[in-house]
Amino acid sequence: MPREVEPSTIEREFVLAALGQGKRVDGRTPYDMRAIDIQLGPAYGLAEVALGKTRVVAKVAAQVVRPYPDRPNEGQFQLNLELSSMASPTIETGRLSEEEVLVTRVLEKAIRQSRAVDTESLCLLAGEKVWSVRVDIHVLDHYGNLIDCATMAAMAALLHFRRPDVTIIGEDVTIHTLEERNPVPLSLHHIPLCISFAFFEQGEQLVIDPSYLEERLQDGDMTVTVNTHRELCALSKAGGAPLPSEQVLRCIQLATAKGAEITERIQNAVRASLDALLPGGQKGSGGGGIGLDR
Repeated sequence: MPREVEPSTIEREFVLAALGQGKRVDGRTPYDMRAIDIQLGPAYGLAEVALGKTRVVAKVAAQVVRPYPDRPNEGQFQLNLELSSMASPTIETGRLSEEEVLVTRVLEKAIRQSRAVDTESLCLLAGEKVWSVRVDIHVLDHYGNLIDCATMAAMAALLHFRRPDVTIIGEDVTIHTLEERNPVPLSLHHIPLCISFAFFEQGEQLVIDPSYLEERLQDGDMTVTVNTHRELCALSKAGGAPLPSEQVLRCIQLATAKGAEITERIQNAVRASLDALLPGGQKGSGGGGIGLDR
């Protein structure tokens, strides 16, 4: 397995000198994110998101299972992240890396622990049958800021996903095929998105959406999870340089603005894809929770 070469002193000095002039080595300003591209389909719940050169694919699947004994009225929701050598030659396949653990923890906080998915709506028969929804996230190319790209892909896939409709008569549950009935969207309480920052010069300089080089040179980092209701869902900071409260508040304000823009882009992409997939022009934004018109 090839070893990762540490950034040289010249690279460090060049990055810091550029930041001192309000510029970044890839031409962005400190508050600019890389270009975002969202591709959905052809299957329901399949999303590929590119953030610059970083690319992530998310696929949602659902099956009927027995509920957990301590939560008989709730369905199940799981997230699974795969970071392999396909994304970067410095990653060892089959071995859990520190970065993979960190990204998984942040995604769990941002999406599952914030209860983005309404698990109660996944219940079919209390104590007997519930939907189990699983999101598999595969990193295709790692060029920095996996957390933000993975969150976008996961939420786009969840908004795009449609599960089979069901008929419940007594204790009998009939799962209809897509030909028999139109599929049903998931019920989402909100749409959380992660916005990550890197800090330099002991926290005095900050950049949004750090590149791979900036991540390796940073003095610290922080990820802010927000939704379109201007709610702070989570805040993750794994060590690094201490930050004054003013810097934290500035990051939250920036994350709120960027999160609203990205949410709108995801919703527009989902709506356009569903127009082509659903019969009769039905957009399928019903089903409770967050609709695409919101």
